[in-house]
Parts: sequence; structure tokens; C-alpha cells
Amino acid sequence: MRAVPASLSNTSSSSRVPATGIGVRRANRNDLPAIARLEQDSFTTDRMSERQWRRHLDSPSAEVQVAIRDRRVVGAALVFYRRRSNLARVYSIAVAAAQRGVGIGALLLDAVEQSARQRGLRRLRLEVRVDNVAAKRLYEQRGFTAFGVHTAYYEDGADATRYQKALAETT
Repeated sequence: MRAVPASLSNTSSSSRVPATGIGVRRANRNDLPAIARLEQDSFTTDRMSERQWRRHLDSPSAEVQVAIRDRRVVGAALVFYRRRSNLARVYSIAVAAAQRGVGIGALLLDAVEQSARQRGLRRLRLEVRVDNVAAKRLYEQRGFTAFGVHTAYYEDGADATRYQKALAETT
């Protein structure tokens, strides 16, 4: 079990260009090499292989969204759905180091939230390293509430803060 990792840096967005010219779409097999590179570049532990990503692309219980800028994958999000459950679990959000701090993580989170709503789900949950201040700030700004801690959750022994968000019904 892996959680939303420390892929959102503390880089100040005031020194960066806002997230313009970026699209978010569902990933396909052509995106796999770029997603695998992003995974290797973003995480030092708890990494997924290209084979694992491929399996998630083909799974009805998972969805992979990618952020595209200048025809390149600059971010990816993975969300899991469980049959007969009213919640979705955001498993991972990763943003290319050179693209952090401009709102790509927020765009991916919005896409995941929209997808969960379209499936009629009522809640999103995720975990984040307790020391990932930038990611925690993003989730809190987006309406997530901390509700617990997983002790020694990550491969390196780091704890994770658990977050959830109620999804408003759309009419």
C-alpha cells in the first residue's frame, strides 16, 4: 500500500509561471514510458514499475490521469475504486521536478475528484508523508481534512497523515 508521496515541492509558486497550457486526460499505454520515468524521478522509495502502471491502466478499479504540457507528461495521478464502496482512494500524485509549484498537482487532484463524482462516489481519501508540508497544504486548501496517522506507513519508516474529503453531489 503506497500513499500520496512527497512529490509536491515547497517551491514558491511566485517564482514560477502559473499552470497554463496544461491539459489533464486519462492516461493510455503510449504514456507508460513517461509515467515510469516520472515515478523514478519523483520517489526514492515505494516506487511502482512500468508493469504495475500498465496493470492499473487496464484495470476497471483504477484510473490514471496525466498532466500534459508541450506534448510531454509532466504529472500523473493514480486513484483506486473499490466495488460497492462510496469512496475513492488517491494513491499517488507525482509532478515533474521542473514543473512543481505551478498548480499541476491541483489540476490532477481536480481531475481525480471530478472522475470520482462522475462515478457517484461520496468521498476521497489519501495518505501523505507527515513531513510533506506542500502536499498537505494543497490538500487542506482543496477541502481535505486530516483524520488520522498511519505509523511507519512508508517503506523508509516515515509516518503518513490520513486525509479525506466529502464530495458534494452535482446536479
